[in-house]
Amino acid sequence: MKLSVALAIGAFCAGAVAAISLQPALAADAEPSLLRTDRAAFGLSSVKLDDNLLDPNFTWTDSEGTTRNKFEITRALRSAKKPSMEIGGSDGAEATIAPIAIKARTYGQVGVVQEHSGDVYILRIWINHDAGWKLLVYQAVSIGAPPSAKSEKEECENPCNRVPFKPQSDDQREVIQAYQAVQRAVTAHDSAAWGAHIAAEFFAVTSNSDRPLDKAARMAGLDSQKVGGIAPFPLVSARMFEVGDAMVMISRQQPKNGLRLRVTRIWIKRNGAWLEAYSYQTTIRPRFIG
Repeated sequence: MKLSVALAIGAFCAGAVAAISLQPALAADAEPSLLRTDRAAFGLSSVKLDDNLLDPNFTWTDSEGTTRNKFEITRALRSAKKPSMEIGGSDGAEATIAPIAIKARTYGQVGVVQEHSGDVYILRIWINHDAGWKLLVYQAVSIGAPPSAKSEKEECENPCNRVPFKPQSDDQREVIQAYQAVQRAVTAHDSAAWGAHIAAEFFAVTSNSDRPLDKAARMAGLDSQKVGGIAPFPLVSARMFEVGDAMVMISRQQPKNGLRLRVTRIWIKRNGAWLEAYSYQTTIRPRFIG
């Protein structure tokens, strides 16, 4: 397995899923072992994670953008205040949710599990190591809140033409080039150019919008110039995890006027080209003490 990492970002967080009712039909290509592992870790009433289930680079981001790394989340799991199946409440109160939809899909050694209930969308990314599935990313996004930033007409130097990221492999360089092409297409409202770098199963959700988007909806929005929320905000930092023909890209982006976003994207290599398949964007809300 090829797993490469470049350019680190940030600290990490709490928040997860609760009372789960599976739909009868799951994605046909989902590995049974992935689903068994995921269901065992995220059961009906509590999170059951330990060191053996977490990738060394694991991060957990709740719906308010707070992120925890492996050490922080395992310490919390061992404490009296275990991370609950909460959805990002700033007051620390437990708030459980019952997912009404779950999807699972595998891309070689990468497993993608998606859940959502109401306005809360959850992404979990698993990596199939020799010892079994390890959780790399947990991220929650809550939609429906007022946008934390407005899209403005301006020069898109970063990320359209340059980014603060140095690729460590040819594949990382190609992903960055595809990412920049997507951002230029968004700026130009060019749906054809955008679609050329997007997978058929594309799914995007962001705190800055009131609904998720698939490929057709996003292309229609670019054509009409009426759908906002997923704008080419400048890249602050990025980190890439390369696993075969899949690339997990975790980044922070800073709108000119607004709060930072923590973004997880999954890119898939098909017919020699890298295509964006998933994009989860969580606004990093300020934390007030006292």
